[in-house]
Amino acid sequence: MTPRSPIVGAVELGGTKIIAAVGSGPGAGILARERFTTGDDPAQVLAQVTSWMQDASHRVGQVMAIGIASFGPLDLDPSSPTHGFITTTPKRGWAGTDLLAPFRHAFPSLPIALETDVNGAAIGECRWGAAQGLEDFIYVTVGTGIGGGAIVCGKPVHGLVHPEMGHIPMPRAEGDRFAGACAIHGRCWEGLCAGPAITARAGRPAEDLAADDPTWEAVTQSMGHALATMTLMLSPRRIIIGGSVRKAGQLGEAAFFDRCRLHLKAALAGYVDSPALRDEGLRSFVVPPMLGDDAGLCGAIALAQDS
Repeated sequence: MTPRSPIVGAVELGGTKIIAAVGSGPGAGILARERFTTGDDPAQVLAQVTSWMQDASHRVGQVMAIGIASFGPLDLDPSSPTHGFITTTPKRGWAGTDLLAPFRHAFPSLPIALETDVNGAAIGECRWGAAQGLEDFIYVTVGTGIGGGAIVCGKPVHGLVHPEMGHIPMPRAEGDRFAGACAIHGRCWEGLCAGPAITARAGRPAEDLAADDPTWEAVTQSMGHALATMTLMLSPRRIIIGGSVRKAGQLGEAAFFDRCRLHLKAALAGYVDSPALRDEGLRSFVVPPMLGDDAGLCGAIALAQDS
């Protein structure tokens, strides 16, 4: 008989929403979940999250550990006096927030694991989704912001702090005068392709753009350049793109991915010789998340179980 996976608590913190859950895996394994608005008062919303999780733990199954996948930047160095803190985020009210303290107070006897939201999503896709069996891949989320999680030799990359792929500088396409929407870097990847950048360029959100709107060509061309940079730098076996922008409004997810793959191939210009980067191979190289919008939440479950 296969041992039953432990029931754990999971939290995915995003820039606009927080999802909390109790469960043991994806799909039917999520026994309870709740959504909260992130807002600009961390103490208040984290108190609501921990209170809900305590109640859910009593209702549906005692949690054995807690996993947190959060937006950042984060201090992930266990030896640092600010380990578990959000650091220089532009998210109003959240810079300097100690994420671990409220959960340690509410669940003093439980192990608590913390990762970036994108590393968490990558871990979820590796455990149950589109990266099963892979040790080297990248998960990118393109939504309110852009972030990337790199798994190398089966482990998430931290390094100096942790990767901030969404803020890599981007080339200016010929004739493109859009200044970019990132408050810090202007024309970085996030400043060109995240949801707010699309709204700033087109005057309306991505979900309202027609399939033939020229904004999609500008966005997918920039996506191709960024994906080429990731490919050249880390040589992943797969790139998974999650987040709301991938759904691409009236253009549709399938066409969005086809365009991103085409521009990736053009940006590489044949330099990296691999079947994965040729025609049909690209369909397996750049893919949507198998866990859909639950990738980050499932990653938090995996983090807790591994703790």
